[in-house]
Amino acid sequence: MLKYTLRRLLGMIPMLLLISIVVFFLALAMPGDPFSGEIDPNNTDPEYIEEMREKLGYNDPIHVQYYDWITGFVQGDFGKSVKYKIPVSDLVAQRLPNTLFLGIMSLVITYCFAFAMGMTAGRRPYTKLDHFIGGFNYMMLAIPSYIAGVFAIYFFSFQLGWFPFNGSVNIAVDEGTLDWWLSKVYHTFLPALVLGAMGTASYTQFLRNDIIDNSNKDFVRTARAKGTPESRIYNHHILRNSVIPLITFLGFDLVSLVNGALITETIFTYPGLGQLFLTSVQASDYPTLMTLTLMFSFIVLIGNLIADILYGIVDPRIRID
Repeated sequence: MLKYTLRRLLGMIPMLLLISIVVFFLALAMPGDPFSGEIDPNNTDPEYIEEMREKLGYNDPIHVQYYDWITGFVQGDFGKSVKYKIPVSDLVAQRLPNTLFLGIMSLVITYCFAFAMGMTAGRRPYTKLDHFIGGFNYMMLAIPSYIAGVFAIYFFSFQLGWFPFNGSVNIAVDEGTLDWWLSKVYHTFLPALVLGAMGTASYTQFLRNDIIDNSNKDFVRTARAKGTPESRIYNHHILRNSVIPLITFLGFDLVSLVNGALITETIFTYPGLGQLFLTSVQASDYPTLMTLTLMFSFIVLIGNLIADILYGIVDPRIRID
């Protein structure tokens, strides 16, 4: 397993290199100078613009520009944001904790709801409760996340007043205190609930169907024939084999959370990387856009690696040496 993991990590290097080349040339194809915000847009003096272009390396050959950019990126120099006029690394450092906190909360909500509803429906298949859970899941699958977000804001924020509809924390409390953490959870819960509920439906159905399928397997019939208690059959034989797909989905959850955060953070005006990505697209903030694109690509590769590793850990039968 260790050798397989190391091979996968080494295999990510050429993949990231290829992605960086694609991102670089896509940025070149966009209008304007994509690699810095240091040229003053209010200064239209041709001599000044040409001097800055030469200073920033825009007149260098393309391969030299790519080398300078990728070496700076590897060293942590992501350039300067055109919109915010600060280094992109500082901008990402400000937003990344919010996205991580939102992602963790949404994952907890997803798995708690999925396990509760999936186990309930799987143990009582084809009952009214199973049909109700199935109908609820199909409804959640059919509702777009932006519709769910708008409805959640209208109902829980405007009508009931239970949760705030924007921001990530109350700015009046001191950072790091208990009140600050409680405020952060309070502000993040509603977008995390929307983001988590969108992924709950498919996981619930996976778990429910696997429980029903494993309940009819030969090893379960054998255990019952030997007089094994029903609770042990369910917990040790049925449930343990049924949770394999859900655990392996944890790696792919990293990808879905990034995609979901793009919409959810924008709707709730939540200051995370998802909102920053859309803002950088609208403002043609190329340094920020390129940095986030590479970061999201790296998260996708890491997510796939985690899924493969978890699959081998949970099910030793398919472990790769």
